[in-house]
Amino acid sequence: MNSFSFPPIANSDAKILILGTMPGKTSLEINEYYGYKYNVFWKILFIIFDKEFSEDYKIKKNLLKINKIALWDSLKYCVRKGSLDSNIRNEKANNFKDFFTQHPDIKHIIFNGKASFNYYKKYIGLSNNFEYYSLPSTSPANASKNFDEKLKEWRIIYKLIKTETN
Repeated sequence: MNSFSFPPIANSDAKILILGTMPGKTSLEINEYYGYKYNVFWKILFIIFDKEFSEDYKIKKNLLKINKIALWDSLKYCVRKGSLDSNIRNEKANNFKDFFTQHPDIKHIIFNGKASFNYYKKYIGLSNNFEYYSLPSTSPANASKNFDEKLKEWRIIYKLIKTETN
């Protein structure tokens, strides 16, 4: 199946960029980042920012924007059967040059899983302009860590935001 990523969710004042790899099948079907109900991405972010969880996608996107977080994917396009990153073929990276020009305040890039990090490193490369954090994937396919372990590592986002806003 040919898959295309979504446009980024980002205000021009974003300080942190969270990168997934590519939306999964359910996310593509409902046109929402992390739309698969067993992916804990949104649950973790609501907990980190001490907000009551909402299923409303507008509220989810607003949570990112008010906390100066941008969300996108490392890949723009791929061929993939199912939703597993290991099934990705014929991939193409997103245009980060233009993105970073439009979002000059981004200082931290957080990868939701190793695949996102590896594709970014392969196609874009790492630079001294950013601090990079490869966090455990929030996907249920990542069974190497339980929810509490993932949450503990993802809390770095709150610390980074607090550092940036002080």
